[in-house]
Amino acid sequence: MMTEEQIKPLDVRAKILFSAIALFKQYGFKSVTMDDIARRSGISKKTLYQHFDNKTKIVTDAMEWYKDMLCDECDTLQAGAANAVEAFVKIKASFDNVYKEVNPLAIFELQRFYPEGYEQFRKNMERDVASVKANLDAGVEEGNYRADINTEILARFHIESMLMIMMPNMIVQDRFDLRLVNSEILEHFMYGIMTPKGEKLYRKYKEQYLK
Repeated sequence: MMTEEQIKPLDVRAKILFSAIALFKQYGFKSVTMDDIARRSGISKKTLYQHFDNKTKIVTDAMEWYKDMLCDECDTLQAGAANAVEAFVKIKASFDNVYKEVNPLAIFELQRFYPEGYEQFRKNMERDVASVKANLDAGVEEGNYRADINTEILARFHIESMLMIMMPNMIVQDRFDLRLVNSEILEHFMYGIMTPKGEKLYRKYKEQYLK
């Protein structure tokens, strides 16, 4: 995933979006101010307003920009994997790093206080569904996932379950819980779809990527 150092010094808009996402992940959407974003971006508030009229616009554009980055990374990991199981584990390892930084209530605050940004976020999740379905279809073809699964339904279930843990609930209280709950849900999901051949690969790749 792109780091702050990789953003061109003159690409002010990208720097703003990167800084906004970093703040939103750490503190949620409600408490972060335009002053905070300008300060984190290393620019004046006047320069910030030259690129974005208001905070709602920053939230909407930042979420779309960040989701595109995550999807591109998932596509890269999937394309470079030997099989569907390896791809799933590598993507899981990547999201573990994301969850380390995410405020568990961030998506809830996005939905409540910035509905336009949340709707854009939901629309962009169709790409996630398509990516998971492609993985499931490939896994079935490889013999690593059960042939009798409905890949469309399970792809949507998987994405919705990832979103569910980002909303107020009885099991997620902090960033540690977020990672732990995601791991347990993914474990349950994978063992529900894998064949014995897939399970063998899954254990191998967990040892390799999830230490």
